[in-house]
Amino acid sequence: MTALTMLARSERDASRRQVPWRRMAWVNWRQHRLTVAGLVAVLGAVSLYLLFIGRQARTFSGVAGHSLTLTAALFQVIPALIGAFVGAPVLAKELETGTFRYTWTQGFGRARWTVATLAPLAVTVTVLAGAVGFLFSWCYAPLIGGHYGSNPLDGNTFDLHGVTFAAWTLTAFSIGVLAGILIRRVVPAMVATMFAWSGLAVVTGVFLRPHYEAPLVTSTPNVPSTDWVMSAWWTRGGKPVSSSTIDQVLQRAGATVNSGSVTQSPGSALGNMSPTQYLLHHGFTQFLSYQPASRFWPFQWIEGGWLFALSLLLMGTAVWLVHRRAA
Repeated sequence: MTALTMLARSERDASRRQVPWRRMAWVNWRQHRLTVAGLVAVLGAVSLYLLFIGRQARTFSGVAGHSLTLTAALFQVIPALIGAFVGAPVLAKELETGTFRYTWTQGFGRARWTVATLAPLAVTVTVLAGAVGFLFSWCYAPLIGGHYGSNPLDGNTFDLHGVTFAAWTLTAFSIGVLAGILIRRVVPAMVATMFAWSGLAVVTGVFLRPHYEAPLVTSTPNVPSTDWVMSAWWTRGGKPVSSSTIDQVLQRAGATVNSGSVTQSPGSALGNMSPTQYLLHHGFTQFLSYQPASRFWPFQWIEGGWLFALSLLLMGTAVWLVHRRAA
């Protein structure tokens, strides 16, 4: 009699004596309590740091603004690390060590065991990340629309706020879970999780997020600094003008153009006018394509919504694969 046949027979016998959900919850707590404790400790330390920086930011000091810039850069990797160190080992460890042969025959069923394992961890990860994300929003609020005029839609910070930070963390966890069941090795699954999450984040920031809603177009050169300017172009007489033509016009006026930056030379025709004012005065019109800062929360919910749906799809696929792999 093969091991696969014995496993199938054991599961049929187990189906007649299903273990209640509350007992499985206790087993999962015993199995993953160290992981949860470590996650709480790490995110708790992050929260204390944000409280400290947030208090500094409310004094409106430049040091606090610089600290928040560094904080945003460091926080970008937190979801990926949670996906790699919390999500990837959940199923990969069972498969790599072979303990699934024992675990999946304990009177609970493969699919029920997987759901009972993933659901509490997913909820815990999402709630903790959401709390940290909303704390980051509170911490970052003084720099939005104030002296620094930070753009709330900026790609360096947009996915660190409450809704999207929780959604990206849940997605990273789900990617790790699926990578674990597909690769069946903990360390390779962790690496694959990091790469997959990074690729999704780049694609979202570059191709998806700018088009959640159609950008607005204006010929007013002075849009608020809190708006997300996506592109700019010049026209003259209703026809587009290339950047090289603009550079030539400014150079003929006596300005020095170097890699897009313009320096007024002494005695140039620009006088007291800025390069933009000079071009407008000579019949050029500048158009800007931008996303207004007022779209911040709609964009948060749009991105959070499709990431949450993607996470459910990934974890549902993992449950299905667990069921099929041992069938």
